[in-house]
Amino acid sequence: MSKLMLYGLLLLNILLLSGGQIVWKNALQNMSGGLSLTNVLTSPGIYLGGFMYVIATGLWLVVLNNMKLSTAYPLQSFAYVIGILSAWLIFGESIPTTRWIGGAVILAGVFLVSLE
Repeated sequence: MSKLMLYGLLLLNILLLSGGQIVWKNALQNMSGGLSLTNVLTSPGIYLGGFMYVIATGLWLVVLNNMKLSTAYPLQSFAYVIGILSAWLIFGESIPTTRWIGGAVILAGVFLVSLE
């Protein structure tokens, strides 16, 4: 498997993991009647987020089979940056400066790890 394809699969894994969290957050926010086991078990958004996690896990297994863990696992921290951006852009959360700086530090780390 080419290095480009492998990094593409890892990026897709990260996007699916982050997307699953976004879908879950949205589903939970839109539950009428509040959080309950019944609402969770009947929410299409909860199932969609779970499905995204299943696909992400399958991709992760392929990545782990073809990439060093010491490379792949730190690169997944890019999901934290996506989480910060999603909270701001999608959910309108106020993000403190220190969290933006932390995200930038994570991006710098992801870049350095990717240089192998």
